[in-house]
Amino acid sequence: MGNYPSPYTHTILSQQFTPEFLKEVFELADKIRANPKEYQDALRGKVVATLFYEPSTRTRLSFESAIAKLGGAVISTENAREASSASKGETIEDTIRIISMYADMIVMRHYEDDASLKALATVSVPLINAGSGRSQHPTQALLDVYTIWRERGTVEDLEISVVGDLLNGRTCDSLVYVLAKFPGNTFNFVAPDNCSLKEGLKEHLEENKVEFKEHKAIEDIIETTDVLYMTRVQKERFGDEKEYEKAAGQYILTKGLVERMKKDAIILHPLPRVDEIAVEADLDSRAKYFEQAQNGLWVRMALLVILARRN
Repeated sequence: MGNYPSPYTHTILSQQFTPEFLKEVFELADKIRANPKEYQDALRGKVVATLFYEPSTRTRLSFESAIAKLGGAVISTENAREASSASKGETIEDTIRIISMYADMIVMRHYEDDASLKALATVSVPLINAGSGRSQHPTQALLDVYTIWRERGTVEDLEISVVGDLLNGRTCDSLVYVLAKFPGNTFNFVAPDNCSLKEGLKEHLEENKVEFKEHKAIEDIIETTDVLYMTRVQKERFGDEKEYEKAAGQYILTKGLVERMKKDAIILHPLPRVDEIAVEADLDSRAKYFEQAQNGLWVRMALLVILARRN
């Protein structure tokens, strides 16, 4: 675990998650989806703050829905960059110190890569990183791996291919850090030249002797892949419009490409989708990205229950 906090205390980085912790989260998520009424009072009397400095649809609303379904109360700001004291120059550390006085848990999304790590310095309640800049999105990894677990029946001995913006996207890193813990998994990375895999993640895979290859074409990996993880090119992360245009639209999963995939392969996407998956692919049984989004509710409910029980 290194210097990472316990996953039973805070959710900051995917490196925190052990196979045992994942098993506990996934089994509880299954129990909740089978009988949600049994957990309708799990957060009764608890207040959860959702503090979002960046736009969000699925993450913020699934967390707020999860809190409501568990009987908790939400205090929220969906545009904290402008609608909180951050606009007056208040530091993350001070903001988190104050919100810890009002809430029993904090869910935070921020545009800075190290925001959740900064927040750890002053937080006094469980903190959940709901996305930090280009760095990580650990609860997205939880729901991604949960979807693989449910759809494939295993998270071992899989060929996983991640396609798109691997430099600016945080979901790739979070997913790979988790799946690299399991035996037999190999990775393919397909990205534009100016959006290639982060060096830190590459070094992690090399140090842990995890097999991976970098490619320039989806066609190179489409027929052997078990899990195809598509991502969008993140326009908002580019400071230069020309650099964005170099990367945009290079990789599009067409119906023809989907038809070449293994029958038991699955297609995932953290969403939102722009043009990287053709709408025609939605009807294919291998397309699981909407189920993946739905799974976010159950997984986040499970995580909130576990944190509430332990703190």
